[in-house]
Amino acid sequence: MLPRVIIIGRPNVGKSTLFNRLVGKKLALVDDQPGVTRDRRFGDAHLLGLDFTIVDTAGWEDEDDLTLPGRMRKQTEEALKGADVALFTIDARAGLTPLDEEIARYLREQAVPIIVLANKAEGRAGDAGLFEAFALGLGDPVAISAEHGEGLADLFERLLPLIEDKQPVPDEDADPDVDEDYNPHAPLKLAIVGRPNAGKSTLINALLGEDRLLTGPEAGITRDSIAIDWEWKDPKTGDLRPVRLIDTAGMRKKAQVTDKLEKLAVADARHAVDFAEVVVLLLDATRGLEHQDLKIASLVLEEGRALLIAINKWDVAEEASALFNGIKRALEDGLSQVKGVPVLTVSARTGRGLDTLLATAFDIRDTWSSRVPTGLLNRWFDAALEANPPPAPGGKRIKLRYITQAKTRPPGFVIFGTRLDDLPASYQRYLVNSLRKECGFEAVPIRLMLRSPKNPYARK
Repeated sequence: MLPRVIIIGRPNVGKSTLFNRLVGKKLALVDDQPGVTRDRRFGDAHLLGLDFTIVDTAGWEDEDDLTLPGRMRKQTEEALKGADVALFTIDARAGLTPLDEEIARYLREQAVPIIVLANKAEGRAGDAGLFEAFALGLGDPVAISAEHGEGLADLFERLLPLIEDKQPVPDEDADPDVDEDYNPHAPLKLAIVGRPNAGKSTLINALLGEDRLLTGPEAGITRDSIAIDWEWKDPKTGDLRPVRLIDTAGMRKKAQVTDKLEKLAVADARHAVDFAEVVVLLLDATRGLEHQDLKIASLVLEEGRALLIAINKWDVAEEASALFNGIKRALEDGLSQVKGVPVLTVSARTGRGLDTLLATAFDIRDTWSSRVPTGLLNRWFDAALEANPPPAPGGKRIKLRYITQAKTRPPGFVIFGTRLDDLPASYQRYLVNSLRKECGFEAVPIRLMLRSPKNPYARK
């Protein structure tokens, strides 16, 4: 386990900018308006040879525990319990505020070592705020600029004695050539997507058995895509299987998304789909299947990810049998490019169906990552051509010579032959559908590419 360093402070002092700086990527959403971050976000940070887990948190606000800002603050307090160091960040240009002083009083009562960071201290505009920070009683402040990368060497010097003894020991037996993406024992990268208020964060909290993500009746609480490492205990074997759960912002119709932050959040959710191996599209049983759900499902399949449909809130569904059959028929009509996508019923509130959901996700990842044996692939190809030979447009034969599997994740196949530019799309669909049925790829997207030899006599 890497040492855990948490960033804490009032809204809009640059916590997410510092988080992005330390992980070396723009993972957390950043905007000028306060309160962008709502959930804890974890990242792998590297600072001049120091490795640690960095935790971005929601801005600390003095509100009632039952309000959204109050629940965000409770999430921050919970994150502080497992931290090795807290980076208390203030805005040096704005100077100390009463809320900064209140946070400092709270932190002085905690057992976690505190480093005060005076952010936005580039130039001389932050000098006054930096000097004011000495009065917090939490040690000498460190002047930094998360935006420009200034002061990180000073931060390193303060962090080093606090987490040096918790640095990981290199594994001398590790094989640097092993790609974990193709390792069936690697964590399952599982993203949860869907429309706002479908219960995505509640579902993840139910899987984890704790209130890890902020939830509530307000739609659109989640903004950042939050990745959480976790282990699922397979009830059949008793084995612990690693999972990386990814919560995402709700995706509304594009025409309804006008707010800048919501646009950023939806773009972040799309990025999470790219990162995932299996994507769970979560439907709301009280609302059924809507056109936006089909658009999200099509996006997942276009990105080549394995798709799984889960109908949440099944414990309060009305006319459950008719609802389930209706959703199945609508999916078959609306997702003609993939047949046999698993449709499961779950309840994040009661925990119903969650083990089945995880077991199905692992199974579908195996299919998505599988390679067809050459002999089986050739036998299928010959049988498919014999059962339905390719057409001869204009009286000229199209020859399909052989097929090979070029890649996995998703499965990709290349067919070699002559005059393949004239092969109708309908015949290509026939080949894909037959390949799905005979080789066990019914629930995952397939890529089919056509290759013809170059004609040396063709005009250049």
